[in-house]
Amino acid sequence: MLLKFIRWRMEVAPDGFVPEERVRRELAYDKVCMGGVDRTGRPIVVAFPTRHFPANRDMAEFKSFVIYIFEKICARMPRGQERFLCIVDLKGWGWYANCDVRAYIAAIEIMQNYYPERLGKALMINVPYMFMKAWKLVYPFIDNKTRDKFVFINDKSLQETLRREIDESQLPDFLGGKMPLIPLKDYAQEPLSFTQITTAIPEDSLT
Repeated sequence: MLLKFIRWRMEVAPDGFVPEERVRRELAYDKVCMGGVDRTGRPIVVAFPTRHFPANRDMAEFKSFVIYIFEKICARMPRGQERFLCIVDLKGWGWYANCDVRAYIAAIEIMQNYYPERLGKALMINVPYMFMKAWKLVYPFIDNKTRDKFVFINDKSLQETLRREIDESQLPDFLGGKMPLIPLKDYAQEPLSFTQITTAIPEDSLT
């Protein structure tokens, strides 16, 4: 597995990283943003599938973009933390405008094969009925351990669930919190500070 990973890394990132120039078009849509941390200290990533347009997608660039995302997330993780929390906001998602099963499967396969156990939990919010048809096509490609990490949140319990997972100071502002989101293209690749982490975790969890 290690040799397979090394060979793959040499192929997709021969310079040790994915240069921004290779994914500039994907970055321009601000599909992925960085937020604060959840109550366990995991970095928060927010994805907006409604900003993904399959008609304009190049698969090679998209795969590089997925790797670029994971590299950014991993670089942000503090020592001792290995996972992140993802909020997937599907508000406004449309079958004809945004559905891209091939891209979804490609992203999941990269995550499962080369970034295993990095995803802690994915909160799927504002999920339209039509998205579940696409999900049924993607679901067979997700391994059992990863499936359990995708949690679909209904609108009635949205705020309760978010605030159970995330302190108000770290909750994205568009969801009623106080943390502004930073588009991935504007995000400085720096690990979280001790202060950022401890202020987001209840004191009784730190003792």
